[in-house]
This record gives sequence, C-alpha cells and structure tokens, in this order.
Amino acid sequence: MHISELFQKKSPVLSFEIFPPKKESPVETIYQTLDELQDLTPDFISVTYSAGGTGGNHATCDIASAIKNKYGILPIAHLTCVSSNQAEINAQLDELEKNGVYNILALRGDINPNVPPKHDFAHASDLTAFIKARGGFSVSGACYPEGHCESENLIEDILHLKRKVDAGAEHLISQLFFDNAMFYSFLERARIAGITVPIEAGIMPVVNKKQIERMVSLCGASLPQKFVKMINRYEHNPEALRDAGIAYAVDQIVDLIANGVDGIHLYTMNNPYIARRICENIGALRQTNE
Repeated sequence: MHISELFQKKSPVLSFEIFPPKKESPVETIYQTLDELQDLTPDFISVTYSAGGTGGNHATCDIASAIKNKYGILPIAHLTCVSSNQAEINAQLDELEKNGVYNILALRGDINPNVPPKHDFAHASDLTAFIKARGGFSVSGACYPEGHCESENLIEDILHLKRKVDAGAEHLISQLFFDNAMFYSFLERARIAGITVPIEAGIMPVVNKKQIERMVSLCGASLPQKFVKMINRYEHNPEALRDAGIAYAVDQIVDLIANGVDGIHLYTMNNPYIARRICENIGALRQTNE
C-alpha cells in the first residue's frame, strides 16, 4: 500500500518515526523498540536515513523491511540525496524495492562542511522527481511550519514546497513545532498555494532540555512562553520534565485532532514508554475519528 492511500481510508492517521541505532549501540535495540511500538498500532513507521548508524545506510532498508515483513506495519524509508549521485540513489532504490519497501520520504539531507556535496540533486524536489520518473514508489516530503532555516521568507518557503509537491510528493510530514498556531498558519498558506496533499503534524515530546535545545537549533522552531516555563520549572527533575512533556504533547495532539488534522507523526526518539503514554491518552480520539 502507498502511504497516500491511508489518508483516503481514515482520519487522523497516526505514524511514528524511529532511527537506526548509533554505532556504539547493538542493532538489536531497535527491534526491542519495535516489539513495544507494534502494540500501539501505528498506521505506518518511518525510518530515518542511516548514513552514520549501525550498518551504514543499509540499516534503514533492513529496519524498514523488518517493519513490513516481521511486524506487519507499513514502512517508509528516509532517503537523502545531497551526498549521492543518480547511480547511488538508484542502487539504494533497487535495495528498497528488493525488500518490498515502496514508500520513500525524499529529503535533501544536511550539508556536511567536511563532505563536499555532489551535484545531481540540489533539492529534495529533484530527488522526488527522479524517483517518480523511475516509477514504482510513493514519495513523501518534509515541510516546515515556521519555514525552512535556509528560506529567505515564508512565501519563498511555500513556493519551494509547491515545487516539491508538483514534482510528485503525495504526502507531507511537518518538522516539529511547539505552537499549534504556527502549524495552522502554515496549513492555511499551503492550501492557498494549491497544496492539497495530506499534511501530517510532527510532534516531538520533551525528553530533556538539551535535546530540545539541539533540535530547536537545527530546525528553528519557536518556543511558546508556556513551553519555556515548563522547561525551566522542571529541567532539574527528569521524571517531572518527562511527564510534563508528555502532557504538553498530548495537549497539542488533542487540539490538532479537534481541528481536523490529517495525521499525527510522533517523533518517538526510540522511546516506547513515551509513545505508549501518549497513545493511551489519545486512544479514544483515534477511535472517534476512524
């Protein structure tokens, strides 16, 4: 099944993101995580690109294949292009196709100052068009409620997103955000621009202050005063911060579902406990909207 077909059958869609283990961690840890996530019945699970994880970039394909063939859940594999040429991308697509993985989240990828980028793909829209021209895959894309950090302004950002959708992206997953008003404003801009594909809201529960500061520095998400007060109040009490972060994420999700969001994409950070706590709190909402 292609990811885009899910949104024709149910609302809201619930999906998880996981990442391959780091080099210092055994690859088995991710399967322990999946054992627990399976019980939460996500509609699909995305696997981040594993250039630096255990097993190199083959790990993404291996894990995505297991999600489908062992756990019976629809997978989507991240694929980045900034450091790859067409032959390398084709080789990775061949491997995914061989393993029955037909859903791709097409990304440019972060530019590493120590690794010169290759020039076949300048943008995620180029990768999207390349995959669609090859055929056989459903392609999703990323979107940024507060604008990509490299965009000059929000108008330019939406124009780039429209090019990505016009190139063949059938579904979008948003970067994390902590202020729902930002997401609703983005959604309005996208729809006015003629972007009609399903758009999932990306939600990341707070785990610790350093993690949030790192993610915010990478993606530029703004922090509402309510969120900042929560972090400052509980930063030295890990359990309290975890519980407060779960409550904040649940509050976001309840509001998003009440406003008819297409889907919720939960950045699990490979933490099944937090994912379970959130799913327990929104279980009735999912049933009501199915």
